[in-house]
Amino acid sequence: MTALDLARQSHALLQTIRRDLHAHPELAFAETRTAEIVAGQLAGWGVEVHRGLAGTGVVGVIRAGEGRRALGLRADMDALPIAEANSFAHRSKVEGCMHGCGHDGHSAMLLGAAKILAERRDFDGAVYLIFQPGEEGAGGARAMIEDGLFERFPMEAVFGMHNWPGLPAGDFAVHTGPVMAGTDRFGIHIRGVGAHAAMPHLGVDPVLAGAALVQAIQSVVARTLDPLEAAVVSVTCFHAGDTFNVLPERAELSGTVRSFSAAVREKALARLRGLCAGVAEAFGVEIAFELFSGGYPPTVNTAAEAAHCARAAAAVAGRAHVRTGERPSTGAEDFAYYLQHKPGAYIWIGNGECGEDAASAALHNPAYDFNDNILAAGAAYWVELVRLLLPRTR
Repeated sequence: MTALDLARQSHALLQTIRRDLHAHPELAFAETRTAEIVAGQLAGWGVEVHRGLAGTGVVGVIRAGEGRRALGLRADMDALPIAEANSFAHRSKVEGCMHGCGHDGHSAMLLGAAKILAERRDFDGAVYLIFQPGEEGAGGARAMIEDGLFERFPMEAVFGMHNWPGLPAGDFAVHTGPVMAGTDRFGIHIRGVGAHAAMPHLGVDPVLAGAALVQAIQSVVARTLDPLEAAVVSVTCFHAGDTFNVLPERAELSGTVRSFSAAVREKALARLRGLCAGVAEAFGVEIAFELFSGGYPPTVNTAAEAAHCARAAAAVAGRAHVRTGERPSTGAEDFAYYLQHKPGAYIWIGNGECGEDAASAALHNPAYDFNDNILAAGAAYWVELVRLLLPRTR
């Protein structure tokens, strides 16, 4: 039987697990119930289970044959602090928290693969099933690495997969090179001199300086970076003052930079700092630029591993349903940290057409839900990847 045939036999179970996880979402590093369910399912299938990495992380180990090679397959488990707008039976039971990014489906798909791999063991080597906490801005991948993931489970490559609204259900997209952007968060602190709004000449207006700076920042991508190099610089917050007749003393800006390479990132950040200094001089204010920690680096697939992923995906969906020319996303992913240490690739599986009245809402949307119709395809993809990279010899 094909991996897809085997995965389809478990569809009802995987859907039940997925919907249960959806109904009981847990935020970053608080995935205790989710971890219990994952560990319990793995143990029930005879999988060696390790718990407690980065607090709530779970790693299952499946060995077969006598081979010494090993792969890592990763799914994320955490939910988002979003109030769900759906009304179906498995909607979130936790106020203000929902699986708005499909991590419930990612965990269920990897569990589906674990069941098949544990039952068949038709490969040669070791598979490490990584159920990771805290992907949503909390850097759970980095925490897993710092807690000894690669020392305790020495793998030669690591692979990830994310559902993708807007891509036809069950299609796959595989990128060679960048697939997700790196992200930085910045803050800009402007200090002027407060005054009565009727006598602005007695003060130094930080609002005017801030407005000029917001406008100038639009030139970073348009006039500083190579037009063939992609980047996004967005100011998303502007806070100043609290009444109509006072020029405030301070203004605060914040925003994000997205880029696909270290060189573009550094150029954009240098230009931001330069604009802050120039506006401060021009408007007579003090400006401090702050770069916050916690941003993710770009997620960059290695070419050989991306090619393997495309072959495994084609074995499930057919070559016509594997896309290799999709543009990377300016969203960010902490899977990037794994790829800083190991070769590997992070791919997308289609969740269905996206938009109003379409099959799927966008990621991080209150109306989003993972498409259960792709559970079998996702599980089968993992199985085919293991069979391809750890072939059993006779």
